[in-house]
Amino acid sequence: MGEVVNLRKWRKAREKAEAEAQAAANRAAFGRTKAEKKREATEAAQRDALLEGSRIDAPEKP
Repeated sequence: MGEVVNLRKWRKAREKAEAEAQAAANRAAFGRTKAEKKREATEAAQRDALLEGSRIDAPEKP
């Protein structure tokens, strides 16, 4: 005969494992430090400035 399992404990353990997996996914997706966010914003601003400075405007028509 198999091992006796308390279904309530098994269900709670399963739900806890699912919640931990969801939390890990959220940390990967949204968990950036303030320094990382600031660095990304700075790099984006530099890229935009470089692109804007390199823009070749069409000559104005008289």
